[in-house]
Amino acid sequence: MNKTNDTEEKQRIRRILDGRSDEYAYFVRTYSGQILDFVSRMVSDAGDAEELAQDAFVRAFRSLSQFDGRSSWLTWVLRIAYHAALNHLKRQRQQWLSIDDVQLTDTIDDDDLSTGKEERIQQLETAIDTLPPDEQMLLHLYYYDDRSLRDIAYIMDAEPNALATRLHRIRKKLYNDLRFEK
Repeated sequence: MNKTNDTEEKQRIRRILDGRSDEYAYFVRTYSGQILDFVSRMVSDAGDAEELAQDAFVRAFRSLSQFDGRSSWLTWVLRIAYHAALNHLKRQRQQWLSIDDVQLTDTIDDDDLSTGKEERIQQLETAIDTLPPDEQMLLHLYYYDDRSLRDIAYIMDAEPNALATRLHRIRKKLYNDLRFEK
């Protein structure tokens, strides 16, 4: 987010806290898709994901006075959504979705593989699917969403240096898993 948007959003938040609750619609319109996509990566049931995303917005609205501006508003709500989804998964004991919902095996016939690259991608996706949910989410936030370690640390309640170490270990584990699958 650029400084102009950040400043505009902080001004909106001040107006909301001053009683202009209609201003909150801006945040819902602007970020509902991103929050739903984020939660959907963690929760397989679409209805549950929608409910959790809505719940994150409600919780954020109720706690808006606690938003301190150290992160962007989106990062703050992603943190709320992340913890809501984790709690839901603990209660439901559901499996997480793959980092990528589209499996290459659904679109590519093994006989059509010409380079082996598609096969390696599929092996990587399969290896990622075996990781614990928090490691899957860490990879997704870092590599697919291109979030900074600082933002991820805030979302996941961790230290950036600890996450950097975890990323290194996860990459090493995936490398070893794929090396032995050849």
